[in-house]
Amino acid sequence: MPASRLHLVRHGEVFNPEGVLYERIEGFGLSERGHQMAKAAADSLASEGRQISRLLASPLQRTRESIAPIEAQFGLQANIDERFIEPWNRFKGLRVGPRAILKRPSILLNLYNPRRPSWGEPYREIVNRMNQGLMEAWDSTEGGDVVIVSHQLPIWMVYRSAQGLALPHDPRDRRCSLSSITSFEVVDGKLQEVGYREPGIEFAKNAIDGGAV
Repeated sequence: MPASRLHLVRHGEVFNPEGVLYERIEGFGLSERGHQMAKAAADSLASEGRQISRLLASPLQRTRESIAPIEAQFGLQANIDERFIEPWNRFKGLRVGPRAILKRPSILLNLYNPRRPSWGEPYREIVNRMNQGLMEAWDSTEGGDVVIVSHQLPIWMVYRSAQGLALPHDPRDRRCSLSSITSFEVVDGKLQEVGYREPGIEFAKNAIDGGAV
């Protein structure tokens, strides 16, 4: 018997006073508000009354800190899975924007193919590793739900792939807020979204969400 449902949780707000693209750089943990968001996600999962059987997380600090209140809530220990990590990006450590391009015109050399994208991990590769990890979690969990804490772009890629949508997109259109929960089930061998909620929305008004790739 496989799992019952997969919940993809995005990490909470990151402490990033310089506003850099933090990618996979070490040392970027949650802000105080980010910890509140992570707790709200844990409370939301508990309020649904579903059996949570397994926890998985990206290896980065912000995801490990975001899954901590979920571990406490359900008395489970999360396993780390590299397949759920943030995509790599050529602009890591930079403050990306018009000013950054003026200071480093060479940035433009990496923008020639937004459909791949040319500046980072290809969308199709993100989908493939995420789906591999999710389907393995689904098949190897004997009943109950699996919670996976990951990052904005990987979660959004899973959603677009499951919906049959083109992977290239405008980042401003991503529906994956901080500490949001996107839930899937596997139907006829394919991922199917069954829910989306934003338990951290009450903290989002003043949240900073500018470091995601």
